[in-house]
Amino acid sequence: MSKTKASGMNRYEIMFIVPNKFTEDEAKTIIDRVEKMITAAEGKIAYSEYWGKKKLAYEIKHNAYGYYQLYQFDLNGKDLAKIDTDLRLSHEILRHQILKVTVKTPEELAKAKASREKLEAKKEEEKKKGRSPH
Repeated sequence: MSKTKASGMNRYEIMFIVPNKFTEDEAKTIIDRVEKMITAAEGKIAYSEYWGKKKLAYEIKHNAYGYYQLYQFDLNGKDLAKIDTDLRLSHEILRHQILKVTVKTPEELAKAKASREKLEAKKEEEKKKGRSPH
């Protein structure tokens, strides 16, 4: 028997794509099912962000567009494998990726948001001047 540390709640981030063959309402239903899958495994959703329909960088299974969803959630590590397997076998999820993340303080989140907004403002300004940011 191997010695492992006691499994506790860890913070994970999942990004997944629902294929464009579904309507937006159907995609939201699928997204709700994934959320219920996480909560059924006694996970707690800490953050949720719906990105909507986006063009994929390349076609995946003949899909050029998909609906993106991001979740951050707390879950016991032992329950993560079942969620990963269920998503991998689901025909309703085009791609998904689960990462273990560190929990950020509200100050760190505010600082990151401010730097993103500053970068977006700079890109807008350069766009107005007619220059490309690259």
